[in-house]
Amino acid sequence: MASASTAKSERKLAKYTAKRLAAARGEKVPLTVAGWVRFALRAFGILLLLLVFVPLHYLYRIFAYGSPFPMLFLRFTAWIVGARVKIVGTPLRRDVFFISNHISWVDILSMAGASGTAFVAKQELSEVPVIGWLCGLNRTVFVKRENRMGVAEQINALREALQDNWSVTVFPEGTVTDGHSLLPFKSSMISVLEPPPAGVMVQPVVLNYGQNAEDIAWIGEESGLHNAMRVMAREGSFRLSLHYLEPFSPVDYRGRKAVAAKAREEIERQLVANLGGPLRDFQHLVEAVRYRPKASTEISD
Repeated sequence: MASASTAKSERKLAKYTAKRLAAARGEKVPLTVAGWVRFALRAFGILLLLLVFVPLHYLYRIFAYGSPFPMLFLRFTAWIVGARVKIVGTPLRRDVFFISNHISWVDILSMAGASGTAFVAKQELSEVPVIGWLCGLNRTVFVKRENRMGVAEQINALREALQDNWSVTVFPEGTVTDGHSLLPFKSSMISVLEPPPAGVMVQPVVLNYGQNAEDIAWIGEESGLHNAMRVMAREGSFRLSLHYLEPFSPVDYRGRKAVAAKAREEIERQLVANLGGPLRDFQHLVEAVRYRPKASTEISD
């Protein structure tokens, strides 16, 4: 019985492979009729959540600060999209700077729904219809990786978000990967911890989509809108584990590069444990963070 169930799961996963690879190449993959139905139902569900939670949010803000409704809205939105979130460990509730690996825009919905954290995310995400607006509702700090002149302004925005939300999440890889890889950490956005705000802790977080990671991942040349439609058109749900690792004080480390190295070490250790084997090299060119696959580098040499 178990082997039949495994075979069915493998067949279900395999049927997405060709579409996923085509999408990563930047090709438009048409949805099936059933896919359009699932997409429409999920979009309608999100619309209903908007009609309920947005008025409640603005009504609450008339009388008090720190509305809980964006967190609740994003939590239920992640559920509608298909994520079945499991929290492993204990996320700190305030005065915390989460550092995480990054796989999908679903990361933001799920992590915000779990802890109410604000985010640092790439500017392109803000341009995805609905998703960008949802992230803005939770005071996501959008940054342009290539905008070196605006780093100081972005750091100030981070400090304000940390004060307003009590917690901020940064994805220091600077892009999304496939759940089997971990890119070098860019420490520029960790400059907010230099010097560390009083009492703020750093807590590494590992996101694990299991066998669905590559299908969910927004990688290669695929557009954000295309990925959102493809994920929302998927059959059934998918598991997402949020592993909140042991927090540490940035005061104990000399500067942002040391903090980034410590966080990456802890995240890599947990990723390897989750996968049951070593990480692999990421196979997609990412010009925004100047990353080239080793094979690409060898050919160009």
